[in-house]
Amino acid sequence: MKELIEVIAKSLVKKPDQVNVTATVNNNVTTYEIRVAPEDMGKIIGRQGRIAKALRMVVKAAATRENKKVMVEIL
Repeated sequence: MKELIEVIAKSLVKKPDQVNVTATVNNNVTTYEIRVAPEDMGKIIGRQGRIAKALRMVVKAAATRENKKVMVEIL
């Protein structure tokens, strides 16, 4: 799952080497935190949050196939 998020995030930004994804597990919910360069923040979020919503939707769909609960946060 982490690799999926990294591939998507790196394809969206101008500085893919600064993309960092960390995972933490709390109460059976895995939270993935995405950190990017400050100038790439807009590219990850998108207009009115559309790209962020799409990214979350893809990750949740992949997690549902594995019967897992996930959250994606962009920091």
